[in-house]
Amino acid sequence: MQVAASKFQSSSKESAIGPSHSPVAPRAPASVCNLERMGAAFPTRLSFMRILLRRMSTEGWELGCGHFDLDDEGFGTAVYTARLPQRAYSLIAFANPLADEDRTDRVIASAWDAAFVLFDGIPSAVDIDRLRSQVPLQEAGRFEPTDLVISRANRSLRLFEYVCDCLSRGEQPEAGRLNDVGYLMRTTAVYGNGKFGISDRSRIASRRETKNSFQAEMLTVFLIRQFTFDQLEHMASRRAPDRSVALDARLKRSLGIGNATGLGMAPFVVSHPELLNHWFVARETAIARVRSMSDIAPKDIDRAVALQARACQHVSEWRTADEDYQQRNQRLLQDLAALRVWLEQANQEQPAGRLWDSLFRFGEKTFGVDGQELLGALLMEIYPEVAQGLDGMFHAQEVRNIRITATVGEALEQLNLQYGWTDRFDFSLASENAHFWYVSENKLEPRFGRRLEEPGADREMPVAIARDMAAFRQTLSESDSQQSLMAFLHQHPEFRHLARRAQALEDHPYGEIQDNLISDNCSPLNILRFKLACFGAAKFDPKSSLWTRITMFQGAPLMSELGEPSADDWWLSVTPQSG
Repeated sequence: MQVAASKFQSSSKESAIGPSHSPVAPRAPASVCNLERMGAAFPTRLSFMRILLRRMSTEGWELGCGHFDLDDEGFGTAVYTARLPQRAYSLIAFANPLADEDRTDRVIASAWDAAFVLFDGIPSAVDIDRLRSQVPLQEAGRFEPTDLVISRANRSLRLFEYVCDCLSRGEQPEAGRLNDVGYLMRTTAVYGNGKFGISDRSRIASRRETKNSFQAEMLTVFLIRQFTFDQLEHMASRRAPDRSVALDARLKRSLGIGNATGLGMAPFVVSHPELLNHWFVARETAIARVRSMSDIAPKDIDRAVALQARACQHVSEWRTADEDYQQRNQRLLQDLAALRVWLEQANQEQPAGRLWDSLFRFGEKTFGVDGQELLGALLMEIYPEVAQGLDGMFHAQEVRNIRITATVGEALEQLNLQYGWTDRFDFSLASENAHFWYVSENKLEPRFGRRLEEPGADREMPVAIARDMAAFRQTLSESDSQQSLMAFLHQHPEFRHLARRAQALEDHPYGEIQDNLISDNCSPLNILRFKLACFGAAKFDPKSSLWTRITMFQGAPLMSELGEPSADDWWLSVTPQSG
């Protein structure tokens, strides 16, 4: 982390820190690796969607539709291909009839408006026929190593038909009505990494374009977005060949792909702590770089003012029925108003020194947690170069060995340094053990149970890191400090995986969620929002503490616009102005 920071400082003219100032340190893990702050995360220029589209733009990927065979009702098959210098990836789309009563967000659904496969290469007719028969079977299907990602999606009942009708009449839909929904189609699942027998991630993990987190999945969703536009316009043109029009490009950009996300995503960040560490390190390093800048140029303050206005409009247009989020967003708008006053005053006074650090400290004292996290994302957005050396670190090798030559005393000393935060919780209380995480038998999906009310606690997933590490430390403290760790683990094999985990994370300070994930007040929604914000999702619409709706790629450039100067300027999308 320090190496990356010094490299950035020496090579960036915009961000000179000055010889008499040391860099601002990133925020400490204890202050950011907790559920409250994770549940206030916003997308940034280091979000996985942004990283993918920047790569596609800078490397000149060629994207196009090589096969489009839909009937008048929009049912059929289409193939979209992304051609890279060394290989290609193709999205195969299958659009099918679906009765309205069969449409559901739930993962247990067995039919959808459309199903998709991201194929490694360019599929043959045989490949397409094979997948047409297997994809609808999901768990029961048979897949090949070429099948990288599978997804399924439903049209928005509120929007798809309305927009299609407008276009068939030669009219454009109302921008505000599009914003109320934000998407024409909503995925109910985007599966990769061996799910249902598709290709394991190890097959593509060493490739430059798919090494970073979830890049194959993000490519899948981006191409699904293009398919929804093409399917829509195709249906409109078939209804009225002489009168229909294409959807205006500004309105297309304002639409993303919806997604309903539940608990299945949450345990991932616990089971991949090395990766979680890198996600945090990249963001916190970038924020620290901006805070370390001195003698800020007036144009940078102007940019901050423009981003504040965009953020204010974005939050004002954020539709959610969740009362807690409604109240939080009202507070967020107040914080944004205070930010505007602060920036206008700074613009008038033109103060020297570390202006952004002063602003960040002002936010920490004045704003709520949502406002503080939005401010960090906004500051990163001012400077494209802030991502230098960071947008390639979203991957990790998870090698976990045990140094069995260590003594019990040495292991305990190290654990006390890493996991002293677990002392905040009294696990003798029922309230701190209220929940357990398990995998459902019917869909093999993570679930969140009540320990005293539901069966299955004897099969809980290893998600309760705080509780288990506290027990590990306690048992070590009651053992002979001179005993070898090998002998200790022979006597207590239940702690072996924890020893591996702790030793693997000795140089990964952001690798743990420093909170109790089984307590009575734990909301998995906070973990979901953090991970989804890392993806680049926005406009979270919680339906409970266990699942939420989001929009992906809303405001993003169209497939034909990649490479244009403004292609990376789509942070926090807003309704386009008319005209």
